[in-house]
Amino acid sequence: MVRFMFMIHEVVSSYYTEPKQMNSFTAVPTTHLNLSYLSPASPLPFLCLSSENFLSSQKLQALPMAMAMDKFWIYCMVVCLALAFVSGQGGNPFLPDIGGNGSETVPAMFVFGDSLIDNGNNNDLASLAKANYFPYGIDFNGGPTGRFSNGYTMVDEIAQQLGLPLIPAYSEASGDQVLHGVNYASAAAGILDITGRNFVGRIPFDQQIQNFQTTLDQITDKLGAIDAADSLAKCIFFVGMGSNDYLNNYLMPNYQTRDQYNGQQYADFLVQKYTQQLRTLYNLGARKFVLAGLGRMGCIPSILAQSTGDGCSEEVNQLVVPFNANVKTMMNSLNAELPGARFIYVDIAHLYEDIVANAGTYGFSVMDRGCCGIGRNRGQITCLPFQTPCDNRDEYVFWDAFHPTEKVNVIMARKAFNGDPSIVYPINIQQLANL
Repeated sequence: MVRFMFMIHEVVSSYYTEPKQMNSFTAVPTTHLNLSYLSPASPLPFLCLSSENFLSSQKLQALPMAMAMDKFWIYCMVVCLALAFVSGQGGNPFLPDIGGNGSETVPAMFVFGDSLIDNGNNNDLASLAKANYFPYGIDFNGGPTGRFSNGYTMVDEIAQQLGLPLIPAYSEASGDQVLHGVNYASAAAGILDITGRNFVGRIPFDQQIQNFQTTLDQITDKLGAIDAADSLAKCIFFVGMGSNDYLNNYLMPNYQTRDQYNGQQYADFLVQKYTQQLRTLYNLGARKFVLAGLGRMGCIPSILAQSTGDGCSEEVNQLVVPFNANVKTMMNSLNAELPGARFIYVDIAHLYEDIVANAGTYGFSVMDRGCCGIGRNRGQITCLPFQTPCDNRDEYVFWDAFHPTEKVNVIMARKAFNGDPSIVYPINIQQLANL
């Protein structure tokens, strides 16, 4: 912008000081003009400025009127170009470069999911699924926030990779914050509304989508329907659902789900509902989707603590395989059926396997117990308020009974962002953002 205004100054100055035409009067240098009023909301500048601001009135009288008006209108046209440039730089705050460092690759990211990516939406709920207490957040700038981690979640790092600020929780987002995106994820939430009821308060996926509709209304009020729709199509929609539909539904003894469905039938039932929910988001304007698959849930400390054998529970690991397979099939179908939609799949199970297989390279030495927790594998009771966690957190894969450490979250996020098709299919998040 400074360079552009300097160019205007050079053009105008050269015009007014051309010796053969300008020897009878002097123009006031442009650096003497007050241009502080220039903004997209300002009226045209030549309606605000009188000619005395840039032409010496005494010498103007000595010139033919036609020549004076010629110079006047040329100056007005140049300043109008500057106004158009300024307007184009900041007219729509939902577009990239809003209030940031100029490196945003997408306007915003909207996040839907469970405790793996919740960042505080359960804090004010009557819920047993909360993490707004120490030592959660021990490595996060600002301490406990409601993140089920010692620091960053996976979507925190993805936001950073996209050049966005950390995405605010829906329960806390206000004003122009929503223009960078909103996180609707809720601990204990699932694809099914009944999932997670043992924890009482939680926000199921259907309700998360309704909350997004509220945000969308706010954005539309700010930008207008056309600009909001155009910008929304460029945003990333990250969805990580399904873990609790197994851990806090199908595998819970007080649920009847396991008596009603075998593993494949349950996966079919879940993905049928999941498909409807994703179509709803598409109908609301979402176009760029990142779908996170389920990880190796038979290897989390909570399941290890219940296992009678050594190592991961292959029964649980195999239980979720049909779900992941169905999500991939669904993704391919939606890409083919929905005009303008681009769905990609992040293979969380493969990412976990890579970390375990290359633990030494990544610097991990503890993969079978939580850094903070009680009992066998530190997974029988998850991290309690003010419990002392392990000191060497970067050597642990798991932070508590269910959730990975910040280090794992960051590794997975970066690989999902720029990894190859064995990790994120058919393209990675960076490529999706640049479409």
